[in-house]
Amino acid sequence: MAQHNADRPDWNGQSGERWIAHQARLDARLAVFGEAAIEAAAPSAGERVLDVGCGAGASSLALAARVGAGGQVLGVDISEPLIARARALAPQDTPVLFRVADASSAELPEGAFDILFSRFGVMFFDDPTGAFGHMRRALKPGGRVAFVCWRGAAENDWVRLPMGAIKGIVPPTALPDPEAPGPFSFGDRGRVARILAAAGFTDIAIAPFDASVPFGEGATRDAAIDEAVKMTFEVGPLSRALAEQPDDIRARASAAVRTAFAGRPGERSVMIDSATWIVTARNPAS
Repeated sequence: MAQHNADRPDWNGQSGERWIAHQARLDARLAVFGEAAIEAAAPSAGERVLDVGCGAGASSLALAARVGAGGQVLGVDISEPLIARARALAPQDTPVLFRVADASSAELPEGAFDILFSRFGVMFFDDPTGAFGHMRRALKPGGRVAFVCWRGAAENDWVRLPMGAIKGIVPPTALPDPEAPGPFSFGDRGRVARILAAAGFTDIAIAPFDASVPFGEGATRDAAIDEAVKMTFEVGPLSRALAEQPDDIRARASAAVRTAFAGRPGERSVMIDSATWIVTARNPAS
């Protein structure tokens, strides 16, 4: 998950701080996807789980509730501020540890974990096959993989709506390589299957999981739209696209994005469509 591309978030800088500022709302929006991946992982009491790209720890805490006092969850993330938030949010005596580490290369105990899990944390590896091969060695023989990742940008309103709205306002940039590390690098189901197979996993299953989630919420419909616009200006690709733009361009972009969100349903919210893969696999038993 080392990040060298300028289009990718800086999780130890501004991106990490902005995520923390919106942490409660962002974790609430992503909760349904994390829950679906946890159900696919089917953790049971006493198991040990490696949570990759754990962010502020919401998924790790949910996993810890499933494995109980006899189990253990290790949440790893490259972001120091997010790991600090995770440690602050974890109740005492919860069977979870948090560690600042790049799971693709960090020293991990061999054969120690029953489950390799991630909620949107595995799409940023520079060498995904190598990363999954490295992490597989930390799984017990027969250990399980379960993660959720985004499908394509065109299927996800949190990117499609704001980025579509600014066309003609902000000069277009070159389209990124669809396989370059980033949130949508696992959008191709076939590529995900090839990566996991090359890393040594078997029993690979990749299923679509779609959900409509509240992107903005407020006491009124207008307040909810305002919050949705504010969120896109502070977190995600729109914030980076507008980072160097003058105030007049930012104002035009804000109006256009607001119009786009106003077209989505919701009474005191802005409901957006999101499309993901739920991916499961297994470490061979021998």
